[in-house]
Amino acid sequence: MQSGAADRTSTDQVGPDPDAFLLTWDGGTWRDAVRLKRQLVTTIGRSTTNRLVLQDEGASRNHCEVFFADSEWKLRDLKSRNGTQLNGRKVNADEPLAPGDVISIGACRLAFCHSLDELAVARPRNLVDNDNATLPGRDTPPPSILHSAARPQFAGSASQLTAYASVLSRLYQLGLDLGSAGTRSELADVVLASLERETVAMIVAVLVFMPDQSAAADSGTSDLQLLGYRSRSDLPYRRVSDNLSRKVLESGEAILARDVADDRQLSMFDSLGEMKALSVICAPIRAAEHTLGLIHLYSGNPENPLDRGDLDFCLAVAGQMAVALRNLQQRETLAKGLARARSANDLLRSQLPGAGGLVGQTPSMVNLREQIALIAETDAIVLIRGESGCGKELIARSIHDRSSRRDGPFVCLNCAALNESLLESELFGHEKGAFTGASDRRIGRFEQADGGTLFLDEVGEMSGSIQAKFLRILEGYPFERIGGRRPVQVNVRVLAATNRDLEAAVADGSFRSDLYFRLQVAEITAPPLRDRKADIPLLAAEFLQRCVLKTGRRITGFTDEALLRLQEHVWRGNVRELQNTIERTVILCRNEIIREVDLQLSPLARRHPPDTPPASDSPAAFSSGDAWQQQSLADVELAHILKTLEHTGGNKSRAAQILGIERSTLDRRLKRLNE
Repeated sequence: MQSGAADRTSTDQVGPDPDAFLLTWDGGTWRDAVRLKRQLVTTIGRSTTNRLVLQDEGASRNHCEVFFADSEWKLRDLKSRNGTQLNGRKVNADEPLAPGDVISIGACRLAFCHSLDELAVARPRNLVDNDNATLPGRDTPPPSILHSAARPQFAGSASQLTAYASVLSRLYQLGLDLGSAGTRSELADVVLASLERETVAMIVAVLVFMPDQSAAADSGTSDLQLLGYRSRSDLPYRRVSDNLSRKVLESGEAILARDVADDRQLSMFDSLGEMKALSVICAPIRAAEHTLGLIHLYSGNPENPLDRGDLDFCLAVAGQMAVALRNLQQRETLAKGLARARSANDLLRSQLPGAGGLVGQTPSMVNLREQIALIAETDAIVLIRGESGCGKELIARSIHDRSSRRDGPFVCLNCAALNESLLESELFGHEKGAFTGASDRRIGRFEQADGGTLFLDEVGEMSGSIQAKFLRILEGYPFERIGGRRPVQVNVRVLAATNRDLEAAVADGSFRSDLYFRLQVAEITAPPLRDRKADIPLLAAEFLQRCVLKTGRRITGFTDEALLRLQEHVWRGNVRELQNTIERTVILCRNEIIREVDLQLSPLARRHPPDTPPASDSPAAFSSGDAWQQQSLADVELAHILKTLEHTGGNKSRAAQILGIERSTLDRRLKRLNE
């Protein structure tokens, strides 16, 4: 392939020049590159008047052309003798080009891409690995080597640094520019601009291994991918000989070679023979013991060839690029790991109880959502009150997810689950050696929640000393870890919850009044389930869906009788009890739909506290006016069971639920009592 002298102007010149390239196949990899310009028509053929000259007898003198029109790149066959193929199909009209498309002209293969960083171009079909149709002379004797070095001359003693102050200053600026690059292409642009500015090279190029190949000992020249190149005279890029590249990869030393015009693979010239590569530099991009790629420099000016100074500068640039490239690869690896961790975290959070949000459409739930929306906009402390099992933690999470701290941590702690000393350590952390067993420093929940939200459940169970320390943090003061002296300042929003009567606790002195007023900036009350029974079908469906996903059971829903029974049940444990009941029912259910008899209701609901009247459906509600009769306990038990069966119409499963026993136990007792 050669670069010809003639170009025609494209009729469509809208917008700035985009990056577009044609890559050539050398039998083992996509090798050389020709930059396409939007305002020029790139003609291809055997004639030296073409911009891309092919040395292939299967190509016509003017074979085809690539041009930009109607906002896209296109390929047109110029009535060639053997035709032009695009991805194995014959080109009969103007064909649009997309990244990765392969153009076949005789035995030559050209790939189209928008960026040299698009490395996933398919291997052309119908070619064997030793096919050298596009580039002749793939394996040739290496050119003569003038210099080789593993590091630049000015990397020696300190006495030499003064003489290279100007070079070191430019390298320092290069390091700053490399540090600001965010992608491999940006790194290549910085390096290419520096080499083009500071050396006499006519063409400079950067080739890299893929990240998973950079450390491979058996990586060859065919694994190198062209990341970018620059040319002073708009010449195509041609790779350095494989022999020279292999020598650099094996030795780890940069090489300056001369008189390479006889090497057909290195000889680069246009159709008029105006340019030949008379000198070349090939330098490895090495980080520690791993070679990440190569830098190529070419010069065709016999009066100003590449010299040892260019070699030293190229070596220094390669060293800096190696560090920047390795750091970039590590950042990319960390970013991918972080993305996977975030995805896994989102998945786990979606499976947490209450992750689907607050469920319910009753007026009390609508009002609750409105309160949450108003409070979440602020950074105020919130006191969440309500009975056990009403979803106070879910309310706290909803406030966090709707607040400006949603991307920060959400940390929970149940204050009633720990004694005073453990609670203090959990909240504020401790230093190494602060107490027996403190083998390491540990940060507390306040520090863990820095920048986010800390939810403290059962806050009314704090001891007086912890209440005092807690109050100081709420007022903006720093705190110290147990056994520490350094003050710790955190930025945390506190959400507190309790089912305790704090007013009574303040009255009897067990809860500080100043802490009470500090917590009561905003107050939300979670409604008990008995006040929103209309939401029970929605809650049951939500819990059923979660349990089905967790257990893999094929259960589609509830019968109307089952839903009615759930609404009639006395839920002393509120939403938590309902959730556990649904989970227990799913585990034991053998049907695809849950019936009333399948419900695994807790017997606690039938053990009424003294101030709670018995349920209206209980057949055992004896009045105080019942006359005393002389009966044994067995007779009373049998009579009660029979009345219960009569009440349920002979439904033993329903009777067993009312009696608070298993169905099998009911059968055994009936058999024993009737003997």
